[in-house]
Amino acid sequence: MDHYIDIRLLPDPDFPPAMLMGALYGKLHRALFDLEANDIGVSFPDHKTGVRARTPGDRLRIHGERARLDQLMATPWLRGVGELVDCSGISTVPSKVKHRTVRRRQFNTGSPSRAKRYARRHDIAQSEAQELLRAPAERRIELPFIQVGSRSSGERFAMFIEHGQLQGQPTTGPFNHYGLSREATIPWF
Repeated sequence: MDHYIDIRLLPDPDFPPAMLMGALYGKLHRALFDLEANDIGVSFPDHKTGVRARTPGDRLRIHGERARLDQLMATPWLRGVGELVDCSGISTVPSKVKHRTVRRRQFNTGSPSRAKRYARRHDIAQSEAQELLRAPAERRIELPFIQVGSRSSGERFAMFIEHGQLQGQPTTGPFNHYGLSREATIPWF
């Protein structure tokens, strides 16, 4: 992970930043899926946490080796959002940076489909399952999230993003088609 690309959302009077980031991130997900990429990671350098402020920010940073980022950018994945973003060129990661994981966190948000699955799995009534899941769902989630759609299942969901603790050394490993990983780190600067 020695190179990166910064993509910043431009202000738009018609669409809120969260909607634009969802569209941009969805396009990146489709491109990573189509490329079968497990060696490209993402981070959100301007993210904010907290119940009232949780946002991924207006900048998406894509990390990888130069050749792989060249391959990604040679695809037309930015078509349709290119006029809504400012995309930097491929740059070298600064020396002496920290590293961190950027991963998906899943929470019980109390969705009806979750209660239905829980009821089916435990052979109880759906109303009873909803009651059992109510307390965990009322917890306040402080992580930023992006509304995305899955390329494989077609489902739309809120993807909560957690930036892990800073580390002195990088850790290698695979990234998923959202550019996230539980083990692998990205450079943080």
